[in-house]
Amino acid sequence: MTAPVVGVDIGGTKTAAALVGPGAEVLARREVPTPARSGPDAVLDAAAGLAADLLGSAGAGPVGVGAAGTVDPASGRIRYATDSLPGWAGTPVADALGVRLGRPVRVTNDVNAAALGECWAGAGRDHADVLLVAVGTGLGGAIVRAGRVEAGARGAAGEVGHLPAPGAERLRCGCGRYGHLEAIASGTGLAAAYALATGARLTGRAVAQRAAGGDPVARQAVDRAGAVLGAALAGLVALLDPEAVVVAGGAAGVLLPAASAAYAAHLPAGWADVPLLPATLGADAALVGAARLAMDPPDIEERTRG
Repeated sequence: MTAPVVGVDIGGTKTAAALVGPGAEVLARREVPTPARSGPDAVLDAAAGLAADLLGSAGAGPVGVGAAGTVDPASGRIRYATDSLPGWAGTPVADALGVRLGRPVRVTNDVNAAALGECWAGAGRDHADVLLVAVGTGLGGAIVRAGRVEAGARGAAGEVGHLPAPGAERLRCGCGRYGHLEAIASGTGLAAAYALATGARLTGRAVAQRAAGGDPVARQAVDRAGAVLGAALAGLVALLDPEAVVVAGGAAGVLLPAASAAYAAHLPAGWADVPLLPATLGADAALVGAARLAMDPPDIEERTRG
C-alpha cells in the first residue's frame, strides 16, 4: 500500500490520530483530551472526529487503532480495562468506530501498537523478535515474534506488569493486588514508594525530578524501581528468548540507568548478546504502529515487517 493511512491512539488521558505515510513518516497529527468521564460513546466520538479530520488525505483502506485495555484480537472489543476509562470494558471499538467512519477499523492494545511502531520504524526495526515494555503511569508489555504481535489466548500476552516483584509487597498494582512489578516500576509505583517513606504525596514525575535534584529518598525509590525492572527483564529474556528488549514510556528514561545495570548483572550468559534498547519513536509509537496495523492485509494484520 502506497497511500497514507490513519492511526489512532486512545488513552486514558489523551486521544491522538495521525496520518502516516508508507515509510512510517507522520504527515499530520491531531490530539484532544480523552473525555473519559463522559463514557465510552464520548471517547469513540472524539477518536472518530480526529480520524475523520485526516481521512480526506488517506487512502480508502482501514483505520488502525491502539486502545487502552485488553483487546479481543478477533472482534476488536475491549475485554478488560482499568478505571482510567470508566465503562470501557465491553466496548466494541472496531465495530463502533467502523460505523462512525464508514470504513473497516482494526484494533489492538495501545502497547501492542507501540511495539508494532517500534519494530517497523523505531528501536526494534532490525529485530524480528522483540519484547517491548512500556513504563508510564502503569507498566505494560508486548511480544513481537517473527514480525507479528503475539496476542495470546485473551489478547493479553506480554502483560509483564503483573509479575511478582521483590520490594513491592506493600505497593498496590493497578489491578488492585499488591506485590506486582507495575506497583514498583512505574510512575504510580514511584509515587507510592515515596509516599510510604515520607508521607508526601507526589506524582511519579515529581519524584523523578526530586531524584535528579539530589533528594536521597526519591533517588532510592528510582534506583530500586529500575533495579527490580532490570532484573525482571533479564528473567523474561531467558523465558521468551527475544532478539532485543525495547523500553518505552514516559518513565523509561529515569529508570533506564538502574535497569540497564541490573539487566546486565542478571542476564544469563546464553543471552548476553540481547540488547536493552531505549525506544525512539516517543509518543508517536502507538500511532505509527496503529497505522501499520491498518496497512497490512487482514490475514496478517499485525505483521510489522514486509
